[in-house]
Amino acid sequence: MRIRLISLAAGAWLAAHGGAALAHHSFAAEFDANKPVKLEGVVTKMDWINPHSWIHLEVTDAKGQKVEWMIEGGAPNALLRRGWNRTSLPAGTKILVLGFQAKDGSFRANGRDITFADGKKLFVGSSGTGAPDERPEQ
Repeated sequence: MRIRLISLAAGAWLAAHGGAALAHHSFAAEFDANKPVKLEGVVTKMDWINPHSWIHLEVTDAKGQKVEWMIEGGAPNALLRRGWNRTSLPAGTKILVLGFQAKDGSFRANGRDITFADGKKLFVGSSGTGAPDERPEQ
């Protein structure tokens, strides 16, 4: 009976927490260090979800068409430790993002740095993922 109870508890824990652990990945699993991107656009929304935050950015391409990019950022807790909060990047904010495109060529990228119109810069990346030009947590 005791073993069954422990197994049940372990199963419940995995069901509750396993998804986030499995969803976390290294940089090289999804993004290409040989595909740097420089994206200038307008934030449409920011998702504060684990294990990574996501910035949705409307970018006008060379043909004048609007393209929605998803920029992966660090975990919400890491961004909070760097001074970010839920109002740091409101919809409508114009930014420049430096990062690396997804291996599959989709409009997704791993973000490294964000530059605001006033020149202020923020590091948005995840540390410890193996991404190029990685910076240690401050």
